Amino acid sequence: MPDESTQSIGIDADPSDIMAVIADFANYPRWAGSVKSAEVLETGPDGRARRVAFVLDAGIVRDRYELEYSWHGDERVEWHLLSGQMMRAQEGSYAVRGEGPAHSWVTYSLSVDLAIPMLGLLKRKAERVVMDTALKELKKRVESLRVA
Repeated sequence: MPDESTQSIGIDADPSDIMAVIADFANYPRWAGSVKSAEVLETGPDGRARRVAFVLDAGIVRDRYELEYSWHGDERVEWHLLSGQMMRAQEGSYAVRGEGPAHSWVTYSLSVDLAIPMLGLLKRKAERVVMDTALKELKKRVESLRVA
C-alpha cells in the first residue's frame, strides 16, 4: 500500500454529531463536492453502513467504487476498498477526539493506489487537496447543522 497522508481540523461539535454526519451517506452528494452518489449496500449490527457504493468525480479521478466500513463508536471509523475502476486500493479513517464542550479534533488518514500511473509528487499533492477539501466540507456541514 502506498504512503498514508494525514490531516486534521477542529470542528465545533461533539464527536457524536460529527460521526452522525460521516455516517449519513445518503446526504454526501449534498455537501461533499466530488461525491455524485453514495448508496448503502449493507448495514452492520450497529445500524451504520458496512458497505457503500460511490460515484466520484474529482476532476482528474472519476470512479465507481465500493468501500467496506468498520465503526468504533463515535471515536473512529475505518474503511478499505472492495472494488473500483480507477483505484486498486484505498484505506482510510476518521478519528474524532472530543476536546471539551462542543469542540472536537478530527484526523483524516488516507492511502490510495490508482490503477493509472501517477508521479509520486503529483499523487501526494492530489491526496492533500482531496483531504483538505473533505475536512473543510465536513466542518462546514457539521457546523451548519448545529445552527439549524
